[in-house]
Amino acid sequence: MEHVLGTAPHPSHCLFEPEGDQPHSRKLLVLYRDSGRLCLLNRFPYANGHLLVAPVRHAACVTDLEPQELHEVNDLVQQATQILREELAPDGFNIGLNLGRVAGAGIDDHLHYHIVPRWQDDHNFMTVLAEIRTIPEHLEITYDRLLPHFQRLYRLNHS
Repeated sequence: MEHVLGTAPHPSHCLFEPEGDQPHSRKLLVLYRDSGRLCLLNRFPYANGHLLVAPVRHAACVTDLEPQELHEVNDLVQQATQILREELAPDGFNIGLNLGRVAGAGIDDHLHYHIVPRWQDDHNFMTVLAEIRTIPEHLEITYDRLLPHFQRLYRLNHS
């Protein structure tokens, strides 16, 4: 509600460059972070489990990334999608980038992938008519469900 009412404090840093260097942060909804990429739960999701994956380095477009950075980010998109498939069992996914404000990017100076799990009949008239999102599970519960998978992924990628 703080976001809706406009009373939420504005962060002093980029959402995709969160403070600290911990691989996980419940407070910031960071499920995975290493030196080159991160995955976090979207604070304002379109559906349960809506994840954001981004390079750590501030870059506005895929053309700004080095080949290795692009590979690492895409690898995390693939791994995060598999985690969502295993834990939430969606019927499908919307996965993509919005590059530039005119293309729908809410944050247009730091590219990020959206991974949105989808279920048959998951959105009713509320979203279309009233631009209201209905999420059946609290963000922190979803975070707690996904975190063990990302902790295991972090250990696998850094062993």
